Amino acid sequence: MKKIKGEKNKKILCIKPRGIGDILLSTIVLENLKEAFPNSEIHYLTEEFAKRAVENNPFVSKILTFNKNDFVLSVIRKVRIEKYDLLFDFWSNPKTAQIAFFSGAKSKVGYEKRGRKYAYNYLGKNGTMGEHAAEDNLVLLKAIDVPITSKRIIYNTTKEEKAFAENFFSELNNQDHQKIGVIPSGGWESKRCEPVKWIEICNEIYKKYKAQFIILWGPGDEKDAKLISEGLKPFSLIGPKSTFGELSALIEKCDLIIANDSGPMHVSAALGKPTLGIFGPTDPQAHRPYSENSSYVIHSELHCIKCTKLICPYNHECMLELHVEKVMNEIEKLIKFIK
Repeated sequence: MKKIKGEKNKKILCIKPRGIGDILLSTIVLENLKEAFPNSEIHYLTEEFAKRAVENNPFVSKILTFNKNDFVLSVIRKVRIEKYDLLFDFWSNPKTAQIAFFSGAKSKVGYEKRGRKYAYNYLGKNGTMGEHAAEDNLVLLKAIDVPITSKRIIYNTTKEEKAFAENFFSELNNQDHQKIGVIPSGGWESKRCEPVKWIEICNEIYKKYKAQFIILWGPGDEKDAKLISEGLKPFSLIGPKSTFGELSALIEKCDLIIANDSGPMHVSAALGKPTLGIFGPTDPQAHRPYSENSSYVIHSELHCIKCTKLICPYNHECMLELHVEKVMNEIEKLIKFIK
């Protein structure tokens, strides 16, 4: 494969429109790109709602945004104005392939997907380079012989977001107790652990560790967060309404995080927090929290496990029948990482 010379690529565009977790995982490419092309500017194209995943990133100079229903020609126009030298389409769906093809970029790199190969000069195989979805992104770097020297996911909170979290945590009682963040978010209904199971899990953790639970939530989580918090009183507290960045800073202040497979779960791992992911319809080998001090649990014995269905066609057994002993075994391992 022909290697692309660094000095000729002053402006680089990375395309990853959604979701927040997927965009965050794509930041695994950034240190590698900056090392290969040290004099370049790196830009991202994402949907407006998800741009926080790459805001405040030291390697990203500019973020271009669009909305899901925007006319593709308007997005192409926005991209062409920038006159990119090198473009990576880490999504490679029909819309982003069109954007790449008409982008005006000299070199365009995308996945070898049927019906979309026309859009790119360089192709990466559509499949995992390693075990995890984060490493799928590295396939496109390999397509142009960019050396892989880093596998770091990069995410930072701002000074203002940190102050927001500090203000909330400074008012907590039981300051000496370990603070465990519980995050009931999930992009699909089937990914969301049921409140009754969360309460069962946290009660077992409390019996052994006497921790305080902070129920962290975002839009659409209000009902579950309230049910979990009420079921765990007096050793739980519901977190404040927050932006995604402020939620990230609240995560950063916790000692340990337990979360469904979600964007906040990946944020927690990126921030270096010991993180336990709860899985059911998705494959934890590909989507687990991507850090050495993290783990996951899954009811692997079920016939329907890892079904990828958005809504469970049965009785959500992957969550409701999850063995609490499995959770406790992983919590015991992760507690050792708490500083």
